[in-house]
Amino acid sequence: MGRTLQNTMINLGLQNACDEAIYQLGLDMEELEEIEEDAGLGNGGLGRLAACFLDSMATLGLAAYGYGIRYEYGIFNQKIRDGWQVEEADDWLRHGNPWEKARPEYMLPVHFYGRVEHTATGAKWVDTQVVLALPYDTPVPGYMNNTVNTMRLWSARAPNDFNLRDFNVGDYIQAVLDRNLAENISRVLYPNDNFFEGKELRLKQEYFVVAATLQDIIRRFKASKFGSTDSVRTVFDSFPDQVAIQLNDTHPAMAIPELMRIFVDIEKLPWNKAWEITKQTFAYTNHTVLPEALERWPVDLVEKLLPRHLQIIYEINQKHLDHIASLFPDDVERLRRMSLIEEGGTKRINMAHLCIVGSHAVNGVAKIHSEIVKTQVFEDFAALEPEKFQNKTNGITPRRWLLLCNPGLAELIAEKIGEDYVRDLSQLTKLHQFVDDDLFIREVAKVKQENKVKFALYLEKEYKVKINPSSMFDVHVKRIHEYKRQLMNCLHIITMYNRIRRDPAKLFVPRTVIIGGKAAPGYHMAKMIIKLINAVAHVVNNDPAVGSKLKVIFLENYRVSLAEKVIPATDLSEQISTAGTEASGTGNMKFMLNGALTIGTMDGANVEMAEEAGEENLFIFGMRVEDVIELDREGYDAQKYYERLPELKHAVDQIASGFFSPEEPDLFKDVVNMLFHHDRFKVFADYEAYVKCQEKVSELYLNSKAWTKMVIRNIAAAGKFSSDRTIKEYARDIWHVEPSDLKIPPPNEPRDAPEDKTLNGTVA
Repeated sequence: MGRTLQNTMINLGLQNACDEAIYQLGLDMEELEEIEEDAGLGNGGLGRLAACFLDSMATLGLAAYGYGIRYEYGIFNQKIRDGWQVEEADDWLRHGNPWEKARPEYMLPVHFYGRVEHTATGAKWVDTQVVLALPYDTPVPGYMNNTVNTMRLWSARAPNDFNLRDFNVGDYIQAVLDRNLAENISRVLYPNDNFFEGKELRLKQEYFVVAATLQDIIRRFKASKFGSTDSVRTVFDSFPDQVAIQLNDTHPAMAIPELMRIFVDIEKLPWNKAWEITKQTFAYTNHTVLPEALERWPVDLVEKLLPRHLQIIYEINQKHLDHIASLFPDDVERLRRMSLIEEGGTKRINMAHLCIVGSHAVNGVAKIHSEIVKTQVFEDFAALEPEKFQNKTNGITPRRWLLLCNPGLAELIAEKIGEDYVRDLSQLTKLHQFVDDDLFIREVAKVKQENKVKFALYLEKEYKVKINPSSMFDVHVKRIHEYKRQLMNCLHIITMYNRIRRDPAKLFVPRTVIIGGKAAPGYHMAKMIIKLINAVAHVVNNDPAVGSKLKVIFLENYRVSLAEKVIPATDLSEQISTAGTEASGTGNMKFMLNGALTIGTMDGANVEMAEEAGEENLFIFGMRVEDVIELDREGYDAQKYYERLPELKHAVDQIASGFFSPEEPDLFKDVVNMLFHHDRFKVFADYEAYVKCQEKVSELYLNSKAWTKMVIRNIAAAGKFSSDRTIKEYARDIWHVEPSDLKIPPPNEPRDAPEDKTLNGTVA
C-alpha cells in the first residue's frame, strides 16, 4: 500500500489546506510525509495491483472490501553491504499505525488440524485447534466523491484458554508462552515473488485469511435483507447476486473448498446446489505462467492441516473427472492433465486447476498473457469452457501515480485539458493536439528536468554520488528475477563501458543507469545478480576515463515510496523480460504516464502500450513469443551467440575472468555457467538487438525536441492503463455491478432519503 497520508489528503481534496496549515505551524509537509513508514504487505506487482484496485473501486463508488493479512513484519528492508543484499526485518508497526482501527467486536475463530467424523447428519470437523482472527480496518477513500471503503486485515490471536484447556497438568507459564505459536500465523510476509514455497506456515496463512473472510462475508449477507430465513435456515439462492469474490492469484484458493464446507456441513445445503452457488460466487485472476510459481500443495500436508478440505477437494475432483470422462471417453491422458490432483512422486493439489473448476470466470492480466493462458497453460480447460476465459489488462491509479508523485506534470496537463482526466484518464488523448506546440514541448521537458534535479539531489544525499542531471536517466526497477533480465541490462552497461574506454574521444550520450529491486532471500542467482551489478558499478564509477559519461547506481530498498521519487525523474524505462514471461507488468504503465520512453520486448502490457501509442513511439526489440517457441524447438545454444558477437564475448569474459571481482576472480562463475548452460530466459539471444536498440535511444536523446514529442505521444496514449478502466471491466463482465460516478453528499449535509447501500451487492 505504501504511505497513506498524502494519498488521503489528495482523495479528500484537502492537500492545499493541509500544506498551508502545516506551513503556518512552522513545519514542512514534505518532511512530515517522509516520516511515515511504507505499508509493505505484499511482493512486487501483484500486491501493488491490489492497492491500485482498492483506490479505483472506492473512486468508482463500488461497495467493495479488500481482505488480507495484517503482517507484523512486511517485505524485508534491503540493505546493500559490500555489494551484497542483506535483509532486515520490516518492523513497520514499531511506532504504531494511525490509519488502522482494531475491531475486536468482529473477531472470528479459525480452525486447524483435527479429524473428520461422518455422522447421520453429515460430516463433522472435530478436535481442531482454534486461532482467533482479529480484524483491523483501514479506510480507503475514493477520489473527491465522499466515498470511503474498507480494507480489512486479519491478525492472529490465541484464544485465552489456549494450551490450558488440555490435560495440561500445570505448566501455566509455558502454556502462556506457547500462545506465540498460534500468533505466528500473521507474524511475517513470505518474501517470494513468482515462486512457490510449500511451507506449512504459508498454507496456514492462506487458510487463515480465507476462513476469516468468508465468515465475515456470510455474517454480512445474513444481516442484510437478502439473507432471508425459512424458519431457522438461511436461503442462499441470492448469494451470488449479492456477493462476488475475486481470487487474486491462487493464494486464496482454499476459499473454494471452505465455502463448500460452510454450505454443505454447516448450512446443510445439498452438494449440487452448494457447488452452483460457489461457482457463481468466485472468479479467478491468473498472474503468472512460470511453472515454479504455480502453487502445488502436497496432499499429506493438506490432510494434516485441513482434513475436511482435502475430502471436499477429492469430491470436487471426482465429479470434475467424471464429467470429462463422459465427454472424452478413454482419454486417460486428458484426465491426468486436467485432474486437480497430480500423481507421481508426492501427490499434490494443483491450486490453479481448483480455481478454474471452482470459478465462473478466469482472466489473465494483459491480452498476450490471456492468450497464453488459453492456448498453452490451461488449453484443456479453455477447450472445455471457452466462454469462461477473459482478459482484463492491468492498470494503475492515476491518483498516486500522477497527482501524488508528479504534481508538476499533473498541473501542466490540467492547464491544457482541464482536471477531469484524473477520473477519466482516456481524456489524455486530448494532448495529441499539443504535440507540435513548442511552448508545451518546452514545459514538458522543463517538468522532467526539475524532477531529475530533485532526484539527483536525493541520490547525492543518500548515496554520496555526484549525478549529472542532464544525463539520460535509464531506469530498471522491479523485483530481481532471471526472467526480468537485469543481467541483460548489466551486459549492456559493460558494453557501453568498453566502448568509452576503447574510444574516449568519440561522442557518447551520457547515461545514469539506475537499477533497483529486492531479491527473494533464498534466491541465490538473484542475489548474485545484485552483487554483479554493484561490482560493475564500482569499476565504472571509479574509472577516470569514464568520468561523468556513465554512472551506475543500485537503488537500495526499492519500495512504493521510492518508486514515487524515481519514476517521475526517469527518461528511459527498461521492460526487457523474455517475451511470454511477464504476465502484464504495471511499472511499465507508471513510467509511460510520467513521461519516460520505454525500451522493451513484445511482452505483457508492453504490447498494448505499443498498440495505443504506435510501435514507432516505443523502442521495441528482440524475439516475439513465436520466436522464443521456435528457438526452444530447435534448442537454444548460448555458445553460438558468444562466438558470433565480439562485444558480448568481451563482456562475458570480463565477468568470468574476475575483471569486476579482482580479489575473487571466480566469484561470478555460477552466473556465467547459468548464461551458457541453463539460461531459460535466453539473455544472449536478445543481446544484439537490445544493444542496437539502445543506440537508437541515445541517438534520439540527442534531439531534445524530438524526444519530448515522443514523450507527449506516450502520455497522450496512457489513458487505457488507468486501473479505473480495469475495474469497470471487472465490474461489468465478472462481478455484474454498475460503477457509479455519483458524489454522495458529505456527512455535514442532510440527505433526502437513506439510500439502500446493498442494492448492487458487494465485491470482496
